Amino acid sequence: MAYGTRIAGGILAASALLGTGIATAPAAPAATPKATTPTAAAPAAIRGTAPDCVKRDVIKHRKYVKVTNLCGRAMHLKVVIDWGSDSPCLTYQHGEQWEWNWGRGSYGKVVTC
Repeated sequence: MAYGTRIAGGILAASALLGTGIATAPAAPAATPKATTPTAAAPAAIRGTAPDCVKRDVIKHRKYVKVTNLCGRAMHLKVVIDWGSDSPCLTYQHGEQWEWNWGRGSYGKVVTC
């Protein structure tokens, strides 16, 4: 019986010590979100569907699009083809137009890049 009392007493003492250690442990500092630099956030912010000043003339059954930059400034653009090969991302000056034909897939959209 003395043996069982010692074990129970030891467990109780260990629990008390652990409880004290946890209660008096300093609180961990709150995690601060990682700041993003403007240069890292900028590319994601400028990517997306090209603005309305980029004119698109699409003939889907011929797999053809003619894109004209009417934005008044240079634009980095590409044609996205769903389930096919996209055009390369190139810089087009104001007033420039170009054509893109594709073999597989369908016209998706024109995006900035």
